[in-house]
Amino acid sequence: MWYIYILKCKDGSLYTGITTDVSRRFNEHKNKTGGHYTRSHPVKSIVYTERVRTQSKALKREHQIKNLKREGKLKLIKN
Repeated sequence: MWYIYILKCKDGSLYTGITTDVSRRFNEHKNKTGGHYTRSHPVKSIVYTERVRTQSKALKREHQIKNLKREGKLKLIKN
Protein backbone atom coordinates (compact mmCIF):
# COMPACT_ATOMS: atom_id res chain seq x y z
CA MET A 1 0.00 0.00 0.00
CA TRP A 2 1.02 3.56 -0.68
CA TYR A 3 -0.18 6.69 1.08
CA ILE A 4 -0.54 10.29 0.01
CA TYR A 5 -0.20 12.58 3.00
CA ILE A 6 -0.50 16.25 3.80
CA LEU A 7 1.46 17.76 6.67
CA LYS A 8 0.76 21.04 8.36
CA CYS A 9 3.92 23.00 9.07
CA LYS A 10 4.44 25.25 12.09
CA ASP A 11 4.14 28.33 9.86
CA GLY A 12 0.71 27.13 8.63
CA SER A 13 1.91 25.98 5.21
CA LEU A 14 0.97 22.56 3.83
CA TYR A 15 3.30 19.89 2.45
CA THR A 16 2.13 16.96 0.31
CA GLY A 17 4.05 13.73 -0.26
CA ILE A 18 3.80 9.96 -0.72
CA THR A 19 5.17 7.05 1.27
CA THR A 20 4.60 3.44 2.26
CA ASP A 21 4.85 4.32 5.98
CA VAL A 22 3.29 7.60 7.10
CA SER A 23 4.64 7.48 10.68
CA ARG A 24 8.21 6.85 9.55
CA ARG A 25 8.01 9.58 6.93
CA PHE A 26 6.53 12.06 9.40
CA ASN A 27 9.42 11.39 11.78
CA GLU A 28 11.89 11.91 8.94
CA HIS A 29 10.30 15.28 8.23
CA LYS A 30 10.37 16.16 11.96
CA ASN A 31 14.06 15.24 12.10
CA LYS A 32 14.75 17.37 9.01
CA THR A 33 15.79 14.37 6.89
CA GLY A 34 12.52 14.06 4.99
CA GLY A 35 12.68 16.72 2.34
CA HIS A 36 14.09 20.08 1.42
CA TYR A 37 10.90 22.06 2.08
CA THR A 38 10.35 20.67 5.57
CA ARG A 39 13.93 21.43 6.57
CA SER A 40 13.09 25.12 6.45
CA HIS A 41 9.40 24.72 7.39
CA PRO A 42 9.27 22.47 10.49
CA VAL A 43 6.28 20.13 10.53
CA LYS A 44 3.55 20.23 13.14
CA SER A 45 1.10 17.44 12.32
CA ILE A 46 -0.31 15.00 9.78
CA VAL A 47 -3.63 16.46 8.63
CA TYR A 48 -4.59 14.11 5.78
CA THR A 49 -3.84 10.63 4.50
CA GLU A 50 -5.22 8.71 1.55
CA ARG A 51 -4.41 5.09 0.74
CA VAL A 52 -3.86 3.74 -2.78
CA ARG A 53 -2.66 0.39 -4.08
CA THR A 54 0.29 1.32 -6.30
CA GLN A 55 3.14 3.78 -6.41
CA SER A 56 1.98 4.92 -9.82
CA LYS A 57 -1.47 5.83 -8.49
CA ALA A 58 0.12 7.54 -5.49
CA LEU A 59 2.33 9.68 -7.73
CA LYS A 60 -0.62 10.67 -9.91
CA ARG A 61 -2.78 11.55 -6.91
CA GLU A 62 0.07 13.48 -5.28
CA HIS A 63 0.42 15.50 -8.47
CA GLN A 64 -3.33 16.25 -8.47
CA ILE A 65 -3.24 17.41 -4.85
CA LYS A 66 -0.10 19.50 -5.31
CA ASN A 67 -1.83 21.31 -8.18
CA LEU A 68 -4.74 22.32 -5.94
CA LYS A 69 -4.76 25.82 -4.53
CA ARG A 70 -4.56 26.09 -0.75
CA GLU A 71 -8.36 26.36 -0.49
CA GLY A 72 -8.76 23.07 -2.36
CA LYS A 73 -6.32 21.33 -0.06
CA LEU A 74 -8.10 22.67 3.02
CA LYS A 75 -11.41 21.42 1.63
CA LEU A 76 -9.89 17.99 1.02
CA ILE A 77 -8.54 17.93 4.59
CA LYS A 78 -11.90 18.99 6.03
CA ASN A 79 -13.81 16.25 4.20
